[in-house]
Amino acid sequence: MSSLQSIHILLVDDNQHMRAITSAILQSAGVRKIREMPDGSAALEALRTDVFDLAIVDFNMFPLDGVEFTRLVRNSPDSTNPYLPIIMMTGHSEKSRVVEARDAGVTEFVVKPITAKAILERMNAVIYKPRPFVKTDGYFGPDRRRSAAKGFKGPYRRSTDVPPGSSDA
Repeated sequence: MSSLQSIHILLVDDNQHMRAITSAILQSAGVRKIREMPDGSAALEALRTDVFDLAIVDFNMFPLDGVEFTRLVRNSPDSTNPYLPIIMMTGHSEKSRVVEARDAGVTEFVVKPITAKAILERMNAVIYKPRPFVKTDGYFGPDRRRSAAKGFKGPYRRSTDVPPGSSDA
């Protein structure tokens, strides 16, 4: 994967050993530019001083966890790159955690213990198959839908959507 030589990755995890493992996986895949940070707060500072192509962040960190980091990257008025692809890593794969990360605007999700295959598949997805971004009143981030609804032909996807001009409007 020599094509990964030019990609600049922000790696954020409060566990130094996890950062070392993830960094070794990335380096073995050809990534040469990796900046490691111990928490979301330090990562936000790094985003203000450097340009990154991708962030890989842990879910559970202190003082600023990966979910809040993602929300700030996506929605803060002073965010330098709200479209930054963010891969969330966590040892907790409960549906509630996945949904929380997704709703914060995470691009991809990987469960620890991580494998080279899992990390590279998620990187491949964000680089070669990026999802369009969506902005609504309560969400900004990658489109959470992984596929189009079968037979869908219009802008109204939800049962609660009311088309303009209908008698229910």
